[in-house]
Amino acid sequence: MPGFDTDDDTTAAPEASPVKILVAGGFGVGKTTLVEAISEIDPLRTEERLTSAGVGVDDLDGIENKTATTVAMDFGRITLTDAGVALYLFGTPGQERFWFMWDDLLRGALGAIVLVDTRRLDRGFPAIDFFENRGLPFVVGANCFDGEQPYTAEEIKAALHLTDPDTPVLLLDARSREDVRGCLLSLLERLITQARVPAPV
Repeated sequence: MPGFDTDDDTTAAPEASPVKILVAGGFGVGKTTLVEAISEIDPLRTEERLTSAGVGVDDLDGIENKTATTVAMDFGRITLTDAGVALYLFGTPGQERFWFMWDDLLRGALGAIVLVDTRRLDRGFPAIDFFENRGLPFVVGANCFDGEQPYTAEEIKAALHLTDPDTPVLLLDARSREDVRGCLLSLLERLITQARVPAPV
């Protein structure tokens, strides 16, 4: 019967196709939180405590209470059975001194979520430029800190000056599994739509 395991191999669900997705954005926008919220496995984290060595290097304006930072990547996995895919999520480091790793993490990725914080919107431009310049499809997630967002998705899109006006801008709480799942599904829809568009002759 559907939904029950049996010994009959002919009824086994097909194996989910692996899809690599990057989660990028500026320092302190919620990338680690997003990966932790959605991952079905214990996420791999490479966080280190902020120390005095980062004074004058790491910009903590607006995030003065932040005590740790990702120095390599975050990694998590979520299987979307209804879509037939297993998403492998790679969170990029947000600090400028670690951006050299982004090109390595880009290899094999099919799409990305760019998280932005509207309190510090300028921190999102480098990530947007990175993916636009490399032609990787992405969606923008405006993280609603403290569950609040004073701007609409349309206002945020206008402020970001996205090259592709069809790039989705979504409001989400990075702590909410449902919000993150919806953002990932929006990205998958974008990937499928772009895959159906014939290449220019």
